[in-house]
Amino acid sequence: MSPSRDACPQCDRPVIDSRFDATFRMPDGEERLRFAIPASLCMACHQLYLDPDLIDLLDIPDGRCVFAIECDREVRERVAHAGGAYSD
Repeated sequence: MSPSRDACPQCDRPVIDSRFDATFRMPDGEERLRFAIPASLCMACHQLYLDPDLIDLLDIPDGRCVFAIECDREVRERVAHAGGAYSD
């Protein structure tokens, strides 16, 4: 897998490296859900960047990401490391 990105290739702003749950729409209209995908997200451009090899591995080569959210597990870990409490 390629190294994580530091900046968005579109706008050069910082990206968030994390794991995301995402929905990909295929050309035939089918939607595929993928969970805990390691990726980079540009908050400014709303673009999710995945390693090209991972796209093939996830069987979404022609899919278009239509929704992505940072995994709850990642958010919980970040809060725990910061010494905060997290509740559902």
